[in-house]
Amino acid sequence: MDTKASIEMEKAAQILKVFGDKTRLSMMKILQTNECCVGELVEIYKASQPAMSQHLRKLKDIGLVKEKRKGHWIFYSINQTYKHYDFLVSILNSLPSQDDRLIELEKQGLRISCC
Repeated sequence: MDTKASIEMEKAAQILKVFGDKTRLSMMKILQTNECCVGELVEIYKASQPAMSQHLRKLKDIGLVKEKRKGHWIFYSINQTYKHYDFLVSILNSLPSQDDRLIELEKQGLRISCC
């Protein structure tokens, strides 16, 4: 059996449980190709900052996302070193693009860029 392609049932269930929330699933699709800060996600989902922080905490707690500080901002992205990254990508690649959400954010002048 190819151990790289296999995942423990318990770990798969944990990931799928976190993905059971539509917002977190959509967030992961965005974070697959983009870094975002909490404020951007608040604008995209029209949700409170504490709500978005809770979603990110759940994703971070199991290792699906990582954070990086840039100046005063903390940016989140998918954790490409996650042990079951291939499993994540196989799920995320089956989902529709969420790029339109970021394009709309940019049009509104709300996309945060930090050098």
